[in-house]
Amino acid sequence: MTQFASLDIPEDGYDAVIFDLDGTLVDSMPVHFAAWCDALAKHHAGNVFPEDVFYAMGGRPTKDIVEEINGECGLHLDAEAVCVDKRAAFLSNLDQVEINEEVVDFAKSLRGKLPMAVASGGTRMVVEKTLQITGLSDLFDEVVTANDVKCGKPAPDVFLETASRLEIAPERCLVLEDAAPGIMAAQSAGMQVVCVPSPVKMH
Repeated sequence: MTQFASLDIPEDGYDAVIFDLDGTLVDSMPVHFAAWCDALAKHHAGNVFPEDVFYAMGGRPTKDIVEEINGECGLHLDAEAVCVDKRAAFLSNLDQVEINEEVVDFAKSLRGKLPMAVASGGTRMVVEKTLQITGLSDLFDEVVTANDVKCGKPAPDVFLETASRLEIAPERCLVLEDAAPGIMAAQSAGMQVVCVPSPVKMH
């Protein structure tokens, strides 16, 4: 597996591979951050979510993040309304999302050899549209989203549900993740984790 230079892929020890979506399979985080900024500005809370905090919370469901912002900043944002506006802003810029080529190449190298799935903190509609527009939908046996579990990352639920659907024991699953909440979630599920570095932006 040495052809994936920036990914520290173990040689063996796993029977299925689970991929996070945003920041892992696709470089969508800048588009997500812009969507957050738009949605929060619409709710008169434009400067409450610095970019570094956004990246630290990567992979967590939108609703959980709004509730945390409310607590941290003493706000009373309507989590549902912010979610709707954030989703609309993201979907309107979906064409700016690019694939993370190294991770996608790794997934393609496993096609037909091992079961593969996506485990995302995003909502099903956004996850499926992202997979469609980037041409990745057909690569995966299962897609599990925030809509399918009670607790989002960093709880292990999304990964445990994915392993269950793939019918593979959690300890035999390898996870590719970019963000701390997702890495914690996969480790809590008892899975091996490969940390995906952030895409380097050339300015």
